[in-house]
Amino acid sequence: MPADAAALPPDRLPARTRLAYGAGELGPAMAGSTMVFFQLVFLTNVAGLRADLAGAVLLIGKIWDGVNDPLIGWLSDHTRTRWGRRLPWIVLSAIPFALFFWLQWIVPGFVSTENQLGLFAYYALVSLVFNTFYTGLTLPHNALTPEFSRDYDERSRITASRMAFSLGGSVGGLVLSVVVFKLLASAPPAQQYATLGAAISLVAVLALAVCLAGIWRTALARDPSLSATPPPPAPRVGLAEQWRILTGNRPYLIVCGIYLFSWLAMQFTASILPFYVASWMGLPAVQFQLLALTVQVTALALIPAWAWLSVRAGKKAVYFAGMSFWLVAQAGLFFVQPGQVALMYSLGFVAGFGISVCYLIPNAMLPDTMEYDELRTGQRREGIFYGFFVFLQKTSLALGTFVVGQALAAAGYLSSTGETVTQPDSALTAIRLAIGPLPALALLIGIALTAIYPITRARHAEILRELAARRAHG
Repeated sequence: MPADAAALPPDRLPARTRLAYGAGELGPAMAGSTMVFFQLVFLTNVAGLRADLAGAVLLIGKIWDGVNDPLIGWLSDHTRTRWGRRLPWIVLSAIPFALFFWLQWIVPGFVSTENQLGLFAYYALVSLVFNTFYTGLTLPHNALTPEFSRDYDERSRITASRMAFSLGGSVGGLVLSVVVFKLLASAPPAQQYATLGAAISLVAVLALAVCLAGIWRTALARDPSLSATPPPPAPRVGLAEQWRILTGNRPYLIVCGIYLFSWLAMQFTASILPFYVASWMGLPAVQFQLLALTVQVTALALIPAWAWLSVRAGKKAVYFAGMSFWLVAQAGLFFVQPGQVALMYSLGFVAGFGISVCYLIPNAMLPDTMEYDELRTGQRREGIFYGFFVFLQKTSLALGTFVVGQALAAAGYLSSTGETVTQPDSALTAIRLAIGPLPALALLIGIALTAIYPITRARHAEILRELAARRAHG
C-alpha cells in the first residue's frame, strides 16, 4: 500500500457504488448496441438510403470524433467546478444525448427517398451532433475509473461492474427491440424504429439519474482537483502535444491496438449479422434478434467469471482464452449453410465467450497505462487518454460499418424498403466474408498485440511504489 494511503479514501469501493457507477453505462450501451446491430439495416431498408451512403453517414460522425474526443478529454481534465471535473459533463450531456439518439431513428417526412443527398445530409448532421453529446457523456464517466481506485485488482472489479451494465444494456436494447417490433408488428417499420429509439432514450436518462445519485459523493471525495492538496494542473497543450504524449506511452498504444482490433471484429460481425441471417440463411428478422441475444446474454453471464479469473490468472491470460473461443465461432459462421440453424446458434453461444472478454480486458488494462504515464511525466491526464481511447472505439465501429457498407455496395447488394429482394451471388459471398475471415483477421492482430503488452500485476505494483516514493519526497 502506498505510504500516503492513510490520507486517501480506501481503494476498495462498496458494491453499491460500483453498481451505481456501472448503471451509467446502461443507456449508452443500449444506444450503442442498437446502432451496431440495426443502424445500417435501418438506413438502407427503412430510410431507403443507398448502402454506400449509409456507411458514409456513420463514418462521417466518427471522423468528427477525431476532434471532439481529444477536445472533450482535454476540457474535462481542465474543468474546475465545485462539483469536480467529470460530473458536470455527465449532467449537461444526458438530455441532448437522448434527444439526438432518438432523431437518428426518424425517417424525415420532408425528404423523399429519391432525394438521396437530402437523406444523407439529414442523417449525417444528426450523427455529428449525437456523437458530440455521446462523447460529453461517456468520456468523463469512463475517466472516473482511475480516480475511484488505484488498486490493480479493484480496477478489474470496477470495470467488471461497468462492463456488466454495458453488456446488460446491449442485451436490454435487443430485448426491447423484440418487444417493440412484436407489439407494433402491424405498424410501418419507420414507426417501429422511432418507438424503439424513444424507449431507449427514456431508459438512458433514468439510468443516468440512478448512476449520478449513487456516485456523486464518491466522485467528489476522490476527485484530485477537489482534494486538500490537489496535484498541479496539467499544462495546457494543443493537439500536436497531446499526440506526442499519447505516442510516447508504449503500453497505452498497445492497449489501444488491442481494443481497436477487438472492436473491429465485433463491428464487422454485428453490422453484417442481420444481412447474414436474412439473405444467406433465409430466416425472418426475429431470428437475427434472437441470435444477437444469444451472443450478448452469454457474454453478460460470463463477465463475473472472466473478472474472477482475471484477478487470479492475469488479464493477458484471460484475453488469450476468450479470443480462442471467438476465433472458432467466426471461422465456423463462414462455413454454416442455409438450414443449419442449430449450428448457427451454437456458434453464437461460443462467440459470446470472446465478446465478454472484449468488453472486459482492454478496459481493465487502460487505467494501468495512466500510472505509467504519471511515473514518466508527473502528470495525471485521464481525459486525454480516455479521449483517444473512446475515439478508437467509435472509429472501429464506424470503420467496420463503413467497410461492410462499401463491400455490400460493391458486391451489388440490393437495398429495399420492405419488399423481398433476391440478392446476387456476389452479395452473398461478400456477406460470408464479412462474417468470417474479416473479423478473424482482426482478432489475430489483437492477440499478437496482447502478447507484447508489458504491464503485469508485478510491474503495476512496482509503478505504484515508485509513485508513492516520489510523493513522499515532495
